[in-house]
Amino acid sequence: MSSAGLKCPGCGSSNIVDDDLYSQAQLVCVDCGSVVSEGALANDPVGGSVVSYSRTTAVTKKPCMNLIKGLQHLKALCRTLRVHDEILDLSQTFYNRAYQHETFIRVSLQKKEILAGCCVLVSCRLLNWPITMGTISCLLDADPMVVGAIYQEMVKILNIEAPIVNVTDVMEAHSQEYKISSLHVPEEFAENSKDLTKRAVALVELAADSWIVTGRKPIPIMMASVFLAWQSLNPNKQRLKFSLEKFCQLAKVNKNKSALKRITEIKEVLCKLGKEIPWVREAVTPDNVVRQVEDILMNRYALLRRALRTHEVTLLAECQAGCEDSQISELVDQSLKTSSVKECEPNAERAEHPGDGDGNPCTMSGPHSDTGTQESQDPAQNWGKRVLFAPPCVIHAKKRRVEQPELRDVTGYEEISDSEIDSYIRTPQEARDFALTQKMLYLSENEKS
Repeated sequence: MSSAGLKCPGCGSSNIVDDDLYSQAQLVCVDCGSVVSEGALANDPVGGSVVSYSRTTAVTKKPCMNLIKGLQHLKALCRTLRVHDEILDLSQTFYNRAYQHETFIRVSLQKKEILAGCCVLVSCRLLNWPITMGTISCLLDADPMVVGAIYQEMVKILNIEAPIVNVTDVMEAHSQEYKISSLHVPEEFAENSKDLTKRAVALVELAADSWIVTGRKPIPIMMASVFLAWQSLNPNKQRLKFSLEKFCQLAKVNKNKSALKRITEIKEVLCKLGKEIPWVREAVTPDNVVRQVEDILMNRYALLRRALRTHEVTLLAECQAGCEDSQISELVDQSLKTSSVKECEPNAERAEHPGDGDGNPCTMSGPHSDTGTQESQDPAQNWGKRVLFAPPCVIHAKKRRVEQPELRDVTGYEEISDSEIDSYIRTPQEARDFALTQKMLYLSENEKS
């Protein structure tokens, strides 16, 4: 066989020689050892094209065990949330992309499990399947702060523009977690899921209008709304006696500690609106306001306007009363000042000679001689307490620390002003002694001069 013009298909070398070690003549590449031609077998249909040794031993790369376990964990989350197949496929795509990235390739197994949950979360949001980060954190039994950090990192790495989900959008999915249908609880406690969701969404919208939702986590607000919705749909004695903890045990959900505070805040708003209902004659309190929830939600906007108008009228009346009281107090202060001036005028001569008699009470300065009132020294009142509805961070504002002046060591050589000396005088005898001392110092200085 001739080797002129032949090249090795494996390495491209033209260094082809005859191999005489075998009984059949063939051409072999000197550089890589590939068989270039095998004579009659080269054109045989069974033999096919020339394949190098490295290509004949190559196998398909299998995914690692951690990737397989992560995908299995992801499928389990999707089955728990009962999402459709499109969300499952998109979640797997995101997980495969994120897992191969250098940021998540060498991390702990816990972080990889949270990554699977974040892929499900972003897929649900992209395909309009409302779900909260708190639900994913609960299913993963992980810290919501850690889940949020990994979610933000994953979205940035994969360049995903995930929409922001409103709390009212996830109420339907959240309400389905409560097992309070007729199949799970007795008939007097059972409630239709659609009616419960509709009433809870209305309560959440009312909470949003009154600033309760601002800056708050969604899970406690949704739990408080579902609880109040369940009570208000059939406000009988049995339901009204139920506490949040007992309701969560009945509905087979985990109680959220912050939900109790949100219930109290929503009830306060309901009371403010319930007092404006014209046909309600009894006093509306947090204990009986649940019975008025249906009427309040049906006339929510009208009651809000009426409550704000009533609050403004009340503030205006208080302001006018305060102005009248201030005018009366100013007249009293002026009369007291004029009377005190008249009392001090006959003692003017005695004040010029303090050693001749008792000290003038008008010139004596005591510890309470400052005319400034305590109100002028108090800080400004929180404006959130003057309005009917305000954000929680304004109503319960944190007190700022007052910067204290630096304390200096007293050496005894500090200068003392005359006003400060006068503040130490307490009795007429001290006044006379001080005047006599000043007179003696003045005479001694004149003698020396």
